[in-house]
Amino acid sequence: MGKRLVFANQKGGVGKTTTAVNLGAALAARGQRVLLVDFDPQGNTTCSLGIEVSDPGIYEVLSGKASIESVVRRTSQTGLWVVPASIDLTGASVELVDQEGREFFLRRILEPITDSYDFIFIDCPPSLGILTLNGLVAAHGVIIPLQCEYFALEGLRMLLGTISKVQAGPNPDLRIGGILFTMYDSRTRLANEVVQQVTRYFKEKVFRTIIPRNIRLGEAPSYGKSIFEYDPDCIGALSYRKLAEEVMEHA
Repeated sequence: MGKRLVFANQKGGVGKTTTAVNLGAALAARGQRVLLVDFDPQGNTTCSLGIEVSDPGIYEVLSGKASIESVVRRTSQTGLWVVPASIDLTGASVELVDQEGREFFLRRILEPITDSYDFIFIDCPPSLGILTLNGLVAAHGVIIPLQCEYFALEGLRMLLGTISKVQAGPNPDLRIGGILFTMYDSRTRLANEVVQQVTRYFKEKVFRTIIPRNIRLGEAPSYGKSIFEYDPDCIGALSYRKLAEEVMEHA
């Protein structure tokens, strides 16, 4: 059975899309069939994989103009596919508000194709609005990329509150798949303190792998490539390979 994982954090710039794309690519390199669902109107996942944001995508599926199967796009990497997103998806935030069962739309779309993949990754926008709610309701687990800074802890509390509400309501089976430290700089005391505090409190829910600050990770999306196509030997690529091993262990 395929596993649906949502990448969520209401704070932007924490490495959420970077993690969805490169963890997906790392798993695909290990022989897994991975589908990335870009559920962010910014379309960063789409662009990061060299797919045109003008292609029909998840918005057309939500609005009933296309089937999910018809908008899946093959990437340049074997075993990795993407459902594109564009700025049109912003309209879904408004259109879904008055719909009955509005939080279940994405789940209903993904359930029929889940067993066609080993993993379906949902990359949500940096907010706790209706799109992120749909992602949480559709997922089996949530991965929380956490930047190693003070304000990240405040954002984590808010996100965990939202997750608890989803668990108490529309998706009681939702689990925290793991908290992932990103953009880690071992030279700063604050980064080390954040890692220690979160690990002390959440224990086994924290991934052992820590993603360091790495300029190559930031450069790769501008070429429409995962880190493994852009610079497979850099520290960022090595880190995401280790993370893929952990995810496979948990799965």
